[in-house]
Amino acid sequence: MADVSAKDVMALRAATGMGMMDCKRALTETAGDIAAAEEWLRKKAKGKMDKRADRPAGEGRVVVAVSDDGRNAVIFEVRTETDFTAKNEKFDTMCEAIARHALTLPAGEISADDAITKAVDDVRLTTGENVQFARGHKTEGGSNTAYGVYVHHDGKTGVLVQGEGDVPERLLRDIAMHIAAVQPRPLAVTPEGVPADIVEKERAFALEEALSSGKPKEIAEKIVEGKLRKLFEGLALLRQPFVKDDSKTIQDLLPPGAQIVAFYRWQVGETG
Repeated sequence: MADVSAKDVMALRAATGMGMMDCKRALTETAGDIAAAEEWLRKKAKGKMDKRADRPAGEGRVVVAVSDDGRNAVIFEVRTETDFTAKNEKFDTMCEAIARHALTLPAGEISADDAITKAVDDVRLTTGENVQFARGHKTEGGSNTAYGVYVHHDGKTGVLVQGEGDVPERLLRDIAMHIAAVQPRPLAVTPEGVPADIVEKERAFALEEALSSGKPKEIAEKIVEGKLRKLFEGLALLRQPFVKDDSKTIQDLLPPGAQIVAFYRWQVGETG
């Protein structure tokens, strides 16, 4: 049986947050190998962590990161049980590790692979909370791509805006702040991108309302078109009045040749 030093026990405890006796046993079982002892503790704790999976995880953070070359970006959400854990140093370290890894992944939806799961499990192990990688998305661009990023001070709302062309990053950040603040929330960049089911539902409701009030069909249809224009002003980003200067729309702010390709506005705990 390997001799286990108090120094190694303390080092393992600092790394894992586990109890002294558990750390000593882990080092004993792994012949004093700290890395192997960490893995031993992780496996030992897995059953306990899995039992926590059903506990509510309504706190957390939305993280947005852009690659060093400015061509790629990620947005992801990690949830936990308490705001205290969402703000501690180990949670910060986990988010940074996930961001670095996520930027190496293919574009599109991000799910929890082995690297992400390990980073999350490390925090679950040390905090005893149900920590979850809820969702993630990566975008890819080219030399003409720029991103605007805004994360609310509490970390619970994050926005990523992808632009193309000669559009200043500062303007994109202002647009990201607009998306975070404005109500109603935009659902698409352009009117054409507003979900068809929402458009048709609004069209049918407006037409029925106009016809039931006795308006002729041709007048009713004009009323419907007016209401749809108003709908697009609320739900299509480029049609929205800018929150800092409502005399201009978001489209008015863009330089010639510049465009908004996509945006993502995520909030901790939301569904759908």
